[in-house]
Amino acid sequence: MAAMLQPQIILLKEGTDTSQGKPQLVSNINACTTVADVIRTTLGPRGMDKLIHDDKGNVTISNDGATIMKLLDIVHPAAKILVDIARSQDSELVCGNGVNWIGHYPMLAEKKPKKETRAEEKLNSLLSLTIHGSGEPYFGRVGDGTTTVVLLAGEFLKEAKPFIEDGVHSQNLIRSYRTACHLAIERVKELAFSIEGKSLEEKKGLLAKCAATTLSSKLIGGEKEFFASMVVDAVIAIGSEDRLNMIGIKKVPGGNMRDSFLVNGVAFKKTFSYAGFEQQPKKFLNPKILLLNIELELKSEKENAEIRLSDPSQYQSIVDAEWNIIYDKLDKCVQSGAEVVLSRLAIGDLATQNSFDNFTPKSADFTDRVVEGFVCDQYFADRDIFCAGRVTEEDLQRVAAATGGTVQTSVNNIIDEVLGTCEVFEERQVGNERFNIFSGCPSGCTATIVLRGGADQFIEEAERSLHDAIMIVRRAMKNSTVVAGGGAIDMEISRYLRQHARTIAGKSQLFMNSYAKALEVIPRQLCDNAGFDATDVLNKLRQKHALPSGEGAPYGVDINTGGIADSCANFVWEPSVVKINAINAATEAACLVLSVDETVKNPKSESAQGEAAAGAMGRGRGGAAFRGRGRGMRRQ
Repeated sequence: MAAMLQPQIILLKEGTDTSQGKPQLVSNINACTTVADVIRTTLGPRGMDKLIHDDKGNVTISNDGATIMKLLDIVHPAAKILVDIARSQDSELVCGNGVNWIGHYPMLAEKKPKKETRAEEKLNSLLSLTIHGSGEPYFGRVGDGTTTVVLLAGEFLKEAKPFIEDGVHSQNLIRSYRTACHLAIERVKELAFSIEGKSLEEKKGLLAKCAATTLSSKLIGGEKEFFASMVVDAVIAIGSEDRLNMIGIKKVPGGNMRDSFLVNGVAFKKTFSYAGFEQQPKKFLNPKILLLNIELELKSEKENAEIRLSDPSQYQSIVDAEWNIIYDKLDKCVQSGAEVVLSRLAIGDLATQNSFDNFTPKSADFTDRVVEGFVCDQYFADRDIFCAGRVTEEDLQRVAAATGGTVQTSVNNIIDEVLGTCEVFEERQVGNERFNIFSGCPSGCTATIVLRGGADQFIEEAERSLHDAIMIVRRAMKNSTVVAGGGAIDMEISRYLRQHARTIAGKSQLFMNSYAKALEVIPRQLCDNAGFDATDVLNKLRQKHALPSGEGAPYGVDINTGGIADSCANFVWEPSVVKINAINAATEAACLVLSVDETVKNPKSESAQGEAAAGAMGRGRGGAAFRGRGRGMRRQ
């Protein structure tokens, strides 16, 4: 009786939704496998593309896993983990021994988000674990394998689901999965072979094979040899430079893919210019280049500025002072000896149009000429100087790195050491655009790829494809070990884990077998996406990889014939670090999902999301019903 009278204990706010136990874990697994199914068909050379249309009307056509995951706008908390690992695979900063770059260089930690959810903190800590690597450190991004890592994570969870439903504790699965992950990574390192020690031409050919393997699954796969050699030349041009933005990609609609070209230097679109710009010279040999971060125009007064004059004649002295300041700046630019002047800020019409060589600020008709806006001989054009204002920060920094110049914040005391130079500067017509091109730069640590194509969506996807290829080539240059692609490495790891599982007693044998089976999803999906019989091809692969001599280890799916082939002999390669990171990230993501046994939904956060959505719909005067009744319309 006393137990029945115990008061009820309330821990959570009223309306809080809690889900826990086996049903909650199964629900999270189902959500993750659903996300994996969305991008499953994009894998491989015969993978399909996804057309994503967002609420702003933007259309994106892509088969890049990271891009699709980002645009899907997933809201399920567990499924978001797959988005995180795709982003991690695409842009995680790592070093050669698996240590996180931010952990190695604490000053980079400021670039991380200030606030992270508990799940994100745990995932980031897991992804920062050592991969037990060895060898010389290297720095950079993984950059490819985004679809692979999501597929593997989804398949690991799919294989774990029957065990969870049968009552197996998730920690037993997690323990076996991590053991299998460690064995798989060690096996990848054993099978990897190096492409170092070759001559430059030989190494360029091998790197082009790696780039072609990546591009074969992209929209521009039909021209993979053309773009692969271009990517290799661009990566070699920047040398040991670790900043990816030193390779610029500029998009120009029109023409066909083979009209694309590589500039061993810097190229950017002609910036906004005034009429006098057309009179300036458009080509220089060995010019001196002045880079500025100041305005070369008359600056208007600040808001609420006020000048009180007691004598009207004083107004002219103020006007004269303004003109003296701008002419002093222009004269110092000319005296520096520079033939090309670039500025991140505006270069006004005075610099490109009005010179007033025959007038002084105090001359009688000076003010009349200014008011009338009469265009005299061009200031810079008269002195054979090219100028461009409003150059983007990225392009200006690339010009500085390539030409050896230094961006100046003042025109005072400009010395020769701060001026850059190049062999040839020219303005060239590319399609409907005009490009300023700096080639033959002395430092040679930058390159620019100018992309041509039909539709804007096609060029956007081509840019994403080249990004993946560039990352792969950089990885292969900094860590020169590669493994066989086409599902060969996955089948070999699967066979190795099945063989190792036979030496284990207890349930762990079943869990490791399920992990090995999950790895077969890569060759199976390659066959499905190409329209081949996956069961038949996988049986052939299992038989080949089971040969005791080990000669079948490099055999993978042959996309051209629907059979199997030696991937190494066919130059279907991928850097070992990409496969290692994919296996590691997918395993840790699967273990993270399996470790969650309860989800608590705060009603306040849900209502806040609802209010935000309602506010977005009704912003203005009440949503769709009042659309078109904002500012600028005449009242009825």
